[in-house]
Amino acid sequence: MNHRQVGVDLFNDVWRLLESRKDDERMLHAAHASAYHWSEAPECEPKNRARSEWQVSRVYAVLGRGEPAVHHAQRCLEICEANAENMEDWDLAFAYEALARAHSVAGHSDEAHGFRERARAAGEQIADPEDREHLEEALGTLAG
Repeated sequence: MNHRQVGVDLFNDVWRLLESRKDDERMLHAAHASAYHWSEAPECEPKNRARSEWQVSRVYAVLGRGEPAVHHAQRCLEICEANAENMEDWDLAFAYEALARAHSVAGHSDEAHGFRERARAAGEQIADPEDREHLEEALGTLAG
């Protein structure tokens, strides 16, 4: 079995399901399955694990489930911080974005605001203007 390819395919399926909201249970299971298959791939790097945690957090946030969204966003941040030298310049900003979103869903407005500001500050370190724009778009979808 090619775990990497299965992980990639499931990751992309989750994006389609996030956009359509046709099958929330499938979306949640696919996000976890993608994370699992990526973790089993020989070429899995910390950045792949962090992005998997980010996506799982996003799914839980979309589903309005704050506690697991916070848990997976925190895991994303921990992986980014422990492997900073191997991350892209946008990974940390998106870890903070995930925490802002998750805390917002969980009803923790002070934490959500703090992580939104940290995401914006980290976003200033992103070299590619298109990547910065993606971050600003994501931050723009946050409540409050």
